[in-house]
Amino acid sequence: MTHRHERTLRVGSLARVEGEGAMHIRLDKGGRVEQARLEIYEPPRFFEAFLRGRAHTEAPDITARVCGICPVAYQISACRAMEDACGVTVDGQLAELRRLLYCGEWIESHALHVHLLHAPDFLGYASGIEMARDHRADVERGLEIKKVGNALMALVGGRAIHPVNVRLGGFHRVPTRRELTRFAPELRRALDLALRTVIWVAGFDFPDVEARHRLVAVDAGDRYPIDGGTRIGTDAGYGFWTSHFEDYVFERQVPHSTALYAELADGSTYLTGPLARYSLHSATLSEQAATAARAAGLGAECRNPFRSIVVRAVETVYALEEALRIIEAYEPPDRAWVAVPPRAGRGTGVSEAPRGLLYHRYDLAADGTVHQARIVPPTSQNQAAIEAELCALVEAHRDLDDAALTELCEQAIRNFDPCISCSAHFLDLHLERS
Repeated sequence: MTHRHERTLRVGSLARVEGEGAMHIRLDKGGRVEQARLEIYEPPRFFEAFLRGRAHTEAPDITARVCGICPVAYQISACRAMEDACGVTVDGQLAELRRLLYCGEWIESHALHVHLLHAPDFLGYASGIEMARDHRADVERGLEIKKVGNALMALVGGRAIHPVNVRLGGFHRVPTRRELTRFAPELRRALDLALRTVIWVAGFDFPDVEARHRLVAVDAGDRYPIDGGTRIGTDAGYGFWTSHFEDYVFERQVPHSTALYAELADGSTYLTGPLARYSLHSATLSEQAATAARAAGLGAECRNPFRSIVVRAVETVYALEEALRIIEAYEPPDRAWVAVPPRAGRGTGVSEAPRGLLYHRYDLAADGTVHQARIVPPTSQNQAAIEAELCALVEAHRDLDDAALTELCEQAIRNFDPCISCSAHFLDLHLERS
């Protein structure tokens, strides 16, 4: 194709992503990308603002409402930050129960994205419903896995969406050993289904693409990162304490997004999420998850965003195995929670939402009143890298017609499973008057 005119690709509302966003790409007459934007246009949701003045005990329930798909991530990051501010450590079986609850969220979220939101791109369908006509067994398998994840969240968290059983220091009520062991067969059945999903998605056709951004994920030592840690690792050969997150990660406002852009201190873009977790910590996967990854053709790391669907399928296997491990070793703790008395100070907490690293920071008064809150969700951290990936992809495939190129760009965005509604910041307002 000879490029003799400017081309503009625009999608007013992206399909099969959580939240509302759009895409705008402009090419010049030579076919070079002049502009690529992932537009997050949902109104700012003011979570950081209306946390101010609230009691420190309220944060887990308030922040859970940031997202209906990954509320546990917000609850756990909030709990870790508040407990850090108050000098309290939650460990033992209470910590394991939190990880078990988080496994439920990974299972349901990954199953939804893999089977209903992402797979249609590779198989040539506009939706999961349309795909079900020809791939009913695959869609039903995904729904069964998701159902088990939701049931696990309800069992530990009190309900599947916006769990009500989480509180600072632990839970309002802890399950009995019998309740958990009775649920184990459901997890084993879902594990068999998840292993079949890995084989299924590994057979898709993947463009040969390599993301060259920095990779950032929680460092949980000898465990695959899910429910948090005190350090954050990178592929650049350095890590940093969670409490120093804001010394290494900087945010800025851009006109087309209600989510802030994030970049590392050296100005480089970075990715968080499945590719980062897997590439930095694949050695800590459980036995069946590691075997499934090798069978799917994954090496020690994966930098191809299109193959993120395979990584998510492997992580689903891991979450199911990890849930079974926790249940097998479970002994109900003596208390459902440990006290978290308020004190003046600053606390930080991170965890790995299905889409990536989620950071919370709170400044508290002596009585536990929240003075300041800061929430940095995964999608805002990934947004600059997503736009860079769009530029590279369009440059490499600019000879495609507009319809095909637009479809490829939409798929590239869905590779990252953006949670667009997780735009928690208030916009910076700069007003000029003559």
